Amino acid sequence: MGVVVVEVCDGNLITELDIEGIIESEYPEVAVLMNECLSYCGMCALRPYAIVNGTRVFAKTPEEALDKIRVKIEEELAVYAD
Repeated sequence: MGVVVVEVCDGNLITELDIEGIIESEYPEVAVLMNECLSYCGMCALRPYAIVNGTRVFAKTPEEALDKIRVKIEEELAVYAD
């Protein structure tokens, strides 16, 4: 398991991208968990989003959401850097 966990609802608009493959190849220390439901009812159909270490990250497009997820991952990883 990674030091950063990205949770994604498998019904989410962000799954238009191979979010799991993209993130885990760029950040080996990150675990992407695909879930059936994250209990943010309705949000899946409206906006692409993920939860990064407990913080919801969302945007208007899957690509924009991926960029914001990367920024949040970098912030989380900075905690472990010297």
